[in-house]
Amino acid sequence: MIHRKLFFSIHDKLDTPQLTSPAPHATFPPMLEWIALLCLIAATALLFALSIIDLRTRLLPNVLVLPLALLAVIFHIITQWHYLNPTIMLLGGVTGYGTLFTIRALANYVYKQDALGLGDVKLLGAAGLWLGPEMVMMALSLGALAGLIHGTGVALHIARQEKTRPRFNGLKIPAGPGFAIGIVVTAIYLFQDFRPWQ
Repeated sequence: MIHRKLFFSIHDKLDTPQLTSPAPHATFPPMLEWIALLCLIAATALLFALSIIDLRTRLLPNVLVLPLALLAVIFHIITQWHYLNPTIMLLGGVTGYGTLFTIRALANYVYKQDALGLGDVKLLGAAGLWLGPEMVMMALSLGALAGLIHGTGVALHIARQEKTRPRFNGLKIPAGPGFAIGIVVTAIYLFQDFRPWQ
């Protein structure tokens, strides 16, 4: 008798659907939420400005990259390390900077010229503070893809104007705008539960 009761008790638990509510969005003190939102808006504006400057001058000035890194630290402190703890944040910065620095060193050795500027390396370091080690690698990959699409478009445009075949050798495309796109897309994914207006 006891075995039958135990069997039906287990059976009922297994068959009963477990209804779970959707995961709530991240909540923080109201004033801090809006300050954190301002950090995200300012970071997006900095990335846009850096992209425009890079397209025009092939430079990513420190005066804009360093505030981007500082905003990341402020954002994570205000959000009480909800997305990244201090160790992961710093590891993200090291990963972003170190990975692109290594790629730059190898490319410079192979091509005997600057394939990437140090501004791009610093930009990925700042992005790592925002995104952490795993997500900054996603941003790097998406940024490379965006840069490839950009370069292909420019080569096709030049070929159409000159009525020749597309030439990719010697084509110099700034990497900053592509990386900026990768960073923004990855940040949207990482911070998707940050909704202070709800």
